Amino acid sequence: MQSRYGLKAFTAVMLLISLVCFPAAAGPYILIDVGSGRVLAQDDIFKRWYPASLTKLMTAYVSFRAVENGELQMNSPVYISRSALNEPPSKMGYPAGSVLTLDNALKIIMVKSANDVATAIAESVGGSKTAFVARMNEEASRLGMTDTHFANAHGLHSTENYSTARDIALLVRAIRTEFPQYAGYFSIEGLQAGDKVLPNYNFLVGRFDGADGMKTGYVCASGFNLVATATRGQHTLAAVVLGAHSQVERAEKAAELLTQGFESVGSVAPSLASLRPSDPARHQPTDMRPEICTAEAVAKRQDERDDEGRLIVASPHVFPMQREPRLVAVGLGGADGPPSSAPRYADVPVPTPRPEYPPAEAYATGGEGG
Repeated sequence: MQSRYGLKAFTAVMLLISLVCFPAAAGPYILIDVGSGRVLAQDDIFKRWYPASLTKLMTAYVSFRAVENGELQMNSPVYISRSALNEPPSKMGYPAGSVLTLDNALKIIMVKSANDVATAIAESVGGSKTAFVARMNEEASRLGMTDTHFANAHGLHSTENYSTARDIALLVRAIRTEFPQYAGYFSIEGLQAGDKVLPNYNFLVGRFDGADGMKTGYVCASGFNLVATATRGQHTLAAVVLGAHSQVERAEKAAELLTQGFESVGSVAPSLASLRPSDPARHQPTDMRPEICTAEAVAKRQDERDDEGRLIVASPHVFPMQREPRLVAVGLGGADGPPSSAPRYADVPVPTPRPEYPPAEAYATGGEGG
């Protein structure tokens, strides 16, 4: 009995140490060991937040599940509809009627975070946007994402599109453990789309030792979000950082979390599944627009770039890329696989509250989709 209580006390002490020693963040964060599901650091992980383009991780997951279930293949067609074309930036701008493979579409939403392509995936895989979003929410429920609700496939601002750091960590772990064959979609350094080079918004890829994914997200209401994964030796860690004030801040926080996490791998830590909210009440997600999208905030972020517009990251754990980014070519065509077997439905709009500000302002200053 004494040994059992001693272990519980030791576990509690180690958790306290992790909360004290890891860097503070403006918004929620969590660091997990993907293989074991152990939580190495956390803060406010049950606080609802707008995920922005982290939403596209679920878009990818639903697509992977559809392929696994035999509904379609990676070379199946994704059609650009007029509805997809009309999505706000970030976008590829392919004309309505264009066709690309699911493979290329997934690469584009992970790197370019293109909202038009995310909508095209939803319509082509799910039969309609509405049907696809229903599948997103079904998968979230199945994974135990108890404080998550999706309203779209791209992450553009909606008060009905929210999640938590804890729930996003569950999704990240599911992707990495259930579909290791698709890990390459999340570590692409850049895309070659015709004569255009599209860099990955995840600044750690190619610049942090072991970085191998996963996704960025930004709208005014969310602040700057990042899921960053890295593998060293036999361990893959994932950091979820929500509500940073800039691209630089989220990269530096994630790098610090990952670095300290690799130093503490193997220590006693609680499992992700075992954590429960101390406050069972569910609250409205934080809206960071007053902190993120003022003229002053935008000007401050410009100070984090050099004369050539490159981000200045001061973290001792992030290094300049000493070579040209490895680019993956994407484009239209090549979709010679079977179309999705999902029934085709007309989209019936579901009324959701509109933000009090013009939607275009939500992404005008960030250069990221959703």
